[in-house]
Amino acid sequence: MEYSKLLIEMMDGVALVTINSPRTMNALSSDVLAELLAAFSELELNSAVRAIVLTGAGEKAFVAGADITEMSSMNSLEGHRFGKAGHRVMLLLEKMATPVIAAVNGYALGGGLELALGCDFIYASENAKVGFPEVTLGIIPGFGGTQNLPRLIGRGRASELIFTGRMITAAKAKEWGIVNEIFEADELIPKALESARAIASVAPLAVRYSKDAIVNGLNMSKEDGFRYEASLFGVLFSSQDQKEGMGAFAEKRKAEFKGK
Repeated sequence: MEYSKLLIEMMDGVALVTINSPRTMNALSSDVLAELLAAFSELELNSAVRAIVLTGAGEKAFVAGADITEMSSMNSLEGHRFGKAGHRVMLLLEKMATPVIAAVNGYALGGGLELALGCDFIYASENAKVGFPEVTLGIIPGFGGTQNLPRLIGRGRASELIFTGRMITAAKAKEWGIVNEIFEADELIPKALESARAIASVAPLAVRYSKDAIVNGLNMSKEDGFRYEASLFGVLFSSQDQKEGMGAFAEKRKAEFKGK
């Protein structure tokens, strides 16, 4: 499928997805959301893709937010539908088996921060700033922010960020646990791709089952999470990758995983 708002590059088992709408600072319009949903659905079905890096075009913004021009004329029903469109993208990122790294190269505000939070972890450039300015526009975060951020950093800090509408720096975001690592601007994508390649080099089924255990386990009691982890752990012992990985370890050679 061809995309007018996205650039997709494939390399070494990794897909680099760039939201390419710098004129609007990569704002999430209905069209961009639809393309993200289609692109990630397509990448999920591509067995050659073992990890994904998501970023924004230009040096100013990862995603500056949802498209305010589009939202400004919406009625209640249209706003609800727009929010649900955002939720579909965020839930796909969360549930898809392929890990996704957000490379935040500038502003990640509102829907942009929500998009990053939908990924498995976040790297940021030194000039990045994140926040939820929705309350300054008379609305609330509508693409999952009120649910994902408290689960990540706790109610207090999430409430502070959402209630005040303030932006925080990449350094503060790392201190609060939103961002994993900070890099100089020209190192961000190479470092994100380095981690993506590391993910792509290990057993694909093990990575996918690890993500499954983490994402679903967060919605269970610890005891139920242990049971779920044990079931996935056991299933992997019937995989070719497990035989290859342990065989390679015993034979002191590099494993060649097939994802089977």
